[in-house]
Amino acid sequence: MRAKRSFKDSLRRLFLLHTLVPISILFVLFLLFMMINSRFVLINQTAEAGKKIKLAMEEVYSSYVKEMNEAAALDSVKAFTSVQARGGPEVFERFYAFNNRQRVKSIMYIMGTDGGILASSANYGSDSSDLALQAIARRMHNQGLTELAETNPIRFSHDRYTAYTFAKAISGSGGVQGYLIYQLFEPDLQKLLFVQNNEIAVVTDPYRTIIATTNNLTQGLMNKYSLTIDAKGYVWIDDAKYYSKETYLPSSKWRIYTLSAAGGNRSAYLSLAVFFAMASVLLWIVIWYSARIISTRQSRAIDKLIYAVRELQSGNMDSYVYIGTGDEFETLANQYNRMLQRLNELVAQNTELSDLRRVIEVKHLQSQFHPHFIFNVLETLRYAIIVDNQLAQDMVLTLSRHLRYSIGNEQDHVVLGDDLEYIAGYMKLQQIRFKDRLHYREEVDQAARTALVPRLMLQPVIENTIKYGYRQCQCVAVTVLGWVEGPDLILEVKDDAGGMSRERLAEVREIMHSQDNRAPHIGLHNLHRRLVLMYGERYGIELDSTLGEGTVVTFRLPYRKEETNVQGAAGRG
Repeated sequence: MRAKRSFKDSLRRLFLLHTLVPISILFVLFLLFMMINSRFVLINQTAEAGKKIKLAMEEVYSSYVKEMNEAAALDSVKAFTSVQARGGPEVFERFYAFNNRQRVKSIMYIMGTDGGILASSANYGSDSSDLALQAIARRMHNQGLTELAETNPIRFSHDRYTAYTFAKAISGSGGVQGYLIYQLFEPDLQKLLFVQNNEIAVVTDPYRTIIATTNNLTQGLMNKYSLTIDAKGYVWIDDAKYYSKETYLPSSKWRIYTLSAAGGNRSAYLSLAVFFAMASVLLWIVIWYSARIISTRQSRAIDKLIYAVRELQSGNMDSYVYIGTGDEFETLANQYNRMLQRLNELVAQNTELSDLRRVIEVKHLQSQFHPHFIFNVLETLRYAIIVDNQLAQDMVLTLSRHLRYSIGNEQDHVVLGDDLEYIAGYMKLQQIRFKDRLHYREEVDQAARTALVPRLMLQPVIENTIKYGYRQCQCVAVTVLGWVEGPDLILEVKDDAGGMSRERLAEVREIMHSQDNRAPHIGLHNLHRRLVLMYGERYGIELDSTLGEGTVVTFRLPYRKEETNVQGAAGRG
């Protein structure tokens, strides 16, 4: 019998001959490029991280300075420090509205000139934190300071820490009456330091005292920044070498230190991969010439496999191939045939599983709709208990009915009229909170009220209107319209909350209609996907908005009624 020589041995001998030299050249070039590029990428990504953190910190600082100056001048704030009057809940409403918009949360205090706490947004505290705040107020009073911005970590109960203090004197007709103090939470400041392609970040005040850091190894005595940069811009931490970049914030006089490991990083690897791909093109030209020599000997088996693969690509699921060469190509052909047989089995299984995946996706999207306003209702309820007991009782009853309806999972679809009653209760709670700054109206045909719709369909849109509307307008009006149009049910949710720009509208529409949304805003996307999966591509929601006027969200669903209603109507006919 003829001796069998493997294709692997033949291919290895030929390719070693024709690729040894270019591979050697490529390896040398790769090493030289890596040495130069790694330094460039390290410097660039460290500087970019500093710029990103700088923008975030400048936003935090300017926001609190502006709010501190405006709030300290309000009569409602001064009332807390006056003997004749006491402040009301509008101070806390303003603070909570401001605090909810900030990436770095805080605690507000109104202090007397003697250090007494007159008002606080914190529902927790400790003796040590109270003493620290009293010391700040007394120091400002004794030294005649009207403003203060400094680093002073304060520990509250439940292991909550603040890292930075903003303070402003509250002046009246008789001089300084008290002090308005904001304590910024340390964890929120730390979150701003975590940026892509950066290992360690530190923010210090003008005295090198650390405000926030992502690594406690940078701290020295008295919480000072302890690292020293050499002439080339490197520092050492526990025998690890880092490149350091300092960024200065003129407004706050803070300094930001970003440190990146001197080893490889993702950006460097990406650049090296691009270079390797370019060098591989040159190598491919040489190998292509060698492949032409090899193809004259080994083309028959390869041609059979290529033909079978092309048939498979064209949709022929019976494109089996036979090769009887007795070498690795025969083994490869046998494996291909087994793969094709397995692929046919998987196609059959996939047909059975497609409906199941569809149901699972719908359930997953449904599970993401939850009420987000409970916290604000409870805050309003706290003041209502003191001011109006009857109003507090009505709020509790309305909230209990709202929660019972939203949490119940016994039905996927409900009558639109029932869902509108639920929305009316929801808006009643919101109107108690916003008073005459929120208006709600329904204009829904009687025929439309009998239609079956998915549970909690309208609430996410109305929540968005209230959430974002008050950022542009003092008063918001919401109108729900509904009618039957042929075989379809049309619902519109209109508002006059200022609308959005054309660019923002296009961005929201793109997020809403994308099949795989990875943006942080998922409400409209989930709602639209839920309706498309339930009823088909013809249905869903459409968004239209005009800047300075308002927004209209239009729902299109198939008009369906409860089976009992249909039978009853037929019997009456």
